[in-house]
Amino acid sequence: MTQKKILLAVDDSIYSKYAIIYAAKMSALVKEMSFTLFHVLPTVSLYLMEEAKTSVKAQAELKKVVRKNEEKAHRFMNNYREQMIGLGVNEDHIEVVTQPKMLGMARDILERAQKSLYDTIVIGRRGLSRIHEAFSVSVSKKLLQHSQLIPVWVIDKEVTSQKIMIAIDGSESSLRAVDHLCFMLMGNPEITVTLFHVAAKIGDYCEIDFNNSQKDIEKLMIEGDRRCVRDFYIHARQKFQGAGISDDRIHIKEVSPRMNVGKAILKEFNAGGYGTLVIGRRGIGRSFFMGSVSEYLVDKIENCALWLVS
Repeated sequence: MTQKKILLAVDDSIYSKYAIIYAAKMSALVKEMSFTLFHVLPTVSLYLMEEAKTSVKAQAELKKVVRKNEEKAHRFMNNYREQMIGLGVNEDHIEVVTQPKMLGMARDILERAQKSLYDTIVIGRRGLSRIHEAFSVSVSKKLLQHSQLIPVWVIDKEVTSQKIMIAIDGSESSLRAVDHLCFMLMGNPEITVTLFHVAAKIGDYCEIDFNNSQKDIEKLMIEGDRRCVRDFYIHARQKFQGAGISDDRIHIKEVSPRMNVGKAILKEFNAGGYGTLVIGRRGIGRSFFMGSVSEYLVDKIENCALWLVS
């Protein structure tokens, strides 16, 4: 069975601890999973670095600061490793890596993930910065926006439910989300997954008022959406079967568009008691994801794991 490589981008915040716990719990569901705990060391003062070029005293201070950062990282990274082992992760499947900040926090994480061919990046919703609010605006969103190849799992607080929901719209991006889930959960016949679809409405695609012709256009669009989603279910079913997940473990739910897509997904997710939401980055027209629905969910969803798949 193929080894799944997980890059856990962490710091010493409570948000990273939640990501650690979620990843360790997933290792009980995902066969052959290995982890790299990855930490980008804080930036050293540019002034101190310049002074160190000509001052022996400044050189000593610079070494002291660097050593202090490395020692702190070593302590909390080893604590994370021990915590994961305590939660049942094989110690031989955990690697610990630190590096100085080079390209920027998010870019360093992406560079490591892409060069070493990781299957996903896992990160706490906030963290990797002393100013946690700044992280939520910058590093996490940069990862979500710029990780065009590698899925990103964003963990918000402690996830207690193992129920999984995939929000789909019939697009290739949605099918890649299914494919990623099947790859990660391959060989686990006990997992249950709900495919959730919000039926199309004309407002998801165009804001023009068509007056009397709107009902006819919307009827054609709904019929097209139904055909698209029917075809999607056929392909999705094949992927689930290939992963060893039987039909009785897959549930399908569709709703009419009484509210915008993001709100409908969030309402269903919360009402259903799910712990993990899987979405594609982009979809068909304006109706799905990055820039509209995925961005809405990243901002609004709480107490869960959000998997964003390109």
